[in-house]
Amino acid sequence: MKKIIAGAVVGTFLLSIPVSSVLAANMQSPILVDSKVHTDAAAVQILDPGKWAPKNYTVVQNLIDKYGIKSPAYNSDRKPYVIFDWDNTSIMNDTEEALFIYMMDHLAFKLTPEEFTKVIKNNVPEGAFSGEYTNVKGERITLAAISKDLRRDYEYLYSHYKGLNGTQSLETVQASDQFKDFKTKLYFLYEAINGTYDTSVGYPWVLYFFANMTTEEVQQLTEASNDYNLGQALAEIKLASPESMAGEAGTVSVSYTGGLRLTPEIANLMHTFRKNGIDVYVVSASMKEVVEVFATNPKYGYNLPKENVIGIRLQKNGDTYLPALRTDWPLTVNHGKTEVIQKEIADKRGYGPLFVAGDSNGDYEMMTEFPDTELILIINRAKGGKIGKVSAIAASEMEKANPRFILQGHDENTGQWIPTEYTIKLGATEKVLLAAQK
Repeated sequence: MKKIIAGAVVGTFLLSIPVSSVLAANMQSPILVDSKVHTDAAAVQILDPGKWAPKNYTVVQNLIDKYGIKSPAYNSDRKPYVIFDWDNTSIMNDTEEALFIYMMDHLAFKLTPEEFTKVIKNNVPEGAFSGEYTNVKGERITLAAISKDLRRDYEYLYSHYKGLNGTQSLETVQASDQFKDFKTKLYFLYEAINGTYDTSVGYPWVLYFFANMTTEEVQQLTEASNDYNLGQALAEIKLASPESMAGEAGTVSVSYTGGLRLTPEIANLMHTFRKNGIDVYVVSASMKEVVEVFATNPKYGYNLPKENVIGIRLQKNGDTYLPALRTDWPLTVNHGKTEVIQKEIADKRGYGPLFVAGDSNGDYEMMTEFPDTELILIINRAKGGKIGKVSAIAASEMEKANPRFILQGHDENTGQWIPTEYTIKLGATEKVLLAAQK
C-alpha cells in the first residue's frame, strides 16, 4: 500500500515570504478605500503563486487587478464580491461527513433510542434502496430492515456507554459487535439515502443528528473533529458489519475517505480578495454553524467574518436544534445556492458575484446562473454529471487568454494542490483531466 503522509497540508506549503508575515497580514481587517483614492500598487497584496497552475494564477491575478482597489474604476460603494463553496473546494474532503463519522466513533449524540429511531427515518421514503445498496448476499436493503437493526444496536450502546445512559467506557463499547454493526450500518444508510434519493432528502438527513444540541455543543464537536481529522491519513477506510449482528438487513460493507486537509492557496486567495477590496462569502451545502468553525477560527487560517458564511439552517426549540429544516431558508445546494445568493447578497447589492469557486454538481447552478460572474474556478475532482460539463468547457478553454472556466488540479493522496489543471485521484499515480467517458 502506498504510504500516505498525515498532517495538515498547511505545514508543507512553501510561501515566497515568511509564514509569520502572511499570518500577521491575514489577521488584519480588509482594506476599505474611497472610490476616489487609489492605493499605490506596491502596497496592495498580490496572490501568492503557491501551487496554482501557472495559467490559472495569471488569470485570477488579472481579475483581482481589474476589479480590485488597484483599478481606476474601483468604487467602494459598489464593492465586488466572490463566492466559495466549502467542502472539497476550500478544504480537502468534507467537514460535515468527517463530523458525522466522528460523532459515530464517539457516540456523541443527545438522543434517546426512540428519538434516534425517528431521526434515522426522518423524511426518508419507505421501501428498498436502489439496486446497488445490497447486503453481502446481494439482497436489497429496505429502510425498515436497517432501521430495526440500528435501533437494536443503539439501544445496547445507549444503555452501556457512560456518556449516554450506561457505565462502560467508550473503548469498551467500541470493542463490541453492536458498535461495529452500528457504525457500519449507519454509514451504509447515509450512503444509501444519498445514492437513492435527491438532495432534498440526503443533505438535511445527516444534520438531524444534531437534535437536542446547542450551537455551542455542535461547534465544540466540529472543532474536535476538524483537529482530529487534520491529523489523519487521507485513505479509503473499509467497514464491514459482524456476521453475529446480521439482523434484518444482513451483513453489509461500506467505505469512506478519512482525513481532512486545509488548502492554503484558497485561504491566501480569500485574503487577497479582501485586501483588494473584494468581499468574500462561503455558500455551503453543509450546516452554517459547522462551516463557521473552519472558516472563522484563526487557527485554520481562513479568518472570514461569521456573517459571510452561508449554509443549511435547522429549526430550533429555544437554544437547541430540532430535526427539521427552517422553512424560511433555502436548502443551499443546486439551485438553492443561487437562490440564497440572490436573496441574501445580490438583491441587496443589485449585482451578482464576480467569481465563483466550487467542485461538484451541487455548485453548478451558482456557477452558471449569474450573468455578472466573470470567472469560475473548478477544483478538479475529475467528476461527471453537471460539473463534468463545465469541466469539459474549462478544459477546452485552457489555451484561451481570458477563459470563463478554469480547472485547478490537486493530489488526493496528499490533499495538496499541484501546479497543473490535472488531478491525481486517491490511490492512483497518473494525472487525469476529466472523468472517464462511460
